[in-house]
Amino acid sequence: MANIRNFTDLSGRVAVVIGGTSGLGRVLALGLAQAGAHVVATGRRANLIAEIATEIEALGRRTLRKTVDVMKKDSMVAFCGEVLGSFSTIDILLNAAGRTIRKPTIEQSIEEWAGIVETNLTGMVVSCQVFHAALKASGHGRIINIASLSSFVSLRDVSAYAASKAGVLSLTKSLAIEWAPDNINVNAIAPGVFRTDLNSAILDGTERGREFLIRTPLKRFGKPEELIGAAVLLASDAASYITGACITVDGGSLCSGVNSI
Repeated sequence: MANIRNFTDLSGRVAVVIGGTSGLGRVLALGLAQAGAHVVATGRRANLIAEIATEIEALGRRTLRKTVDVMKKDSMVAFCGEVLGSFSTIDILLNAAGRTIRKPTIEQSIEEWAGIVETNLTGMVVSCQVFHAALKASGHGRIINIASLSSFVSLRDVSAYAASKAGVLSLTKSLAIEWAPDNINVNAIAPGVFRTDLNSAILDGTERGREFLIRTPLKRFGKPEELIGAAVLLASDAASYITGACITVDGGSLCSGVNSI
């Protein structure tokens, strides 16, 4: 019988996950490690980095324990250098750092607006700039940016977050064009509504939560591990001809018009 190649095998690849110590970023960091990659998951809190690093190592993968501030370019440059010093290559960059505030736009301060946009969008630009050279040298570089349903549609009282995530989608397309000659594929994942410890209070038994479920044909919130398949696909050789795309993992929310019987 002929050998069957697993095109989504990430064995030997090196992935960096910005914002990979909590939430969906943490789940994706572990998912990439489960697919075979060595994974460096980072953020600003050393205790969370230590926790995720221990879990990555338990899967038989290598990692580093390094904090980084995505809004400080010199911190990112130093971090990139340390990863290269330990692994000699970086093949995958997953940008999952993000924040939000739920507040009517008229009540939101400019400082709050700027903080969200800077973290979710400007920080992503910094990350992509810093890791560009290493991804180019890889020969099969992959960038995966975490977008959102609000990259496409409006969600009430999160205008700064929505604006930043619309920018993430536009940035993804722009970099896909600019960096195609460098053999760097740039794509995004737009998660639907995934229940986590951080958002359970606004989803469970609330009108907002009920509306999300009404608009979701699968009639449930996503499970964080259901994002792993899309991330592994986009990080792998199976996505060699996919760039500038955004995969929605949303239970059908974006396609939903009237979905009740």
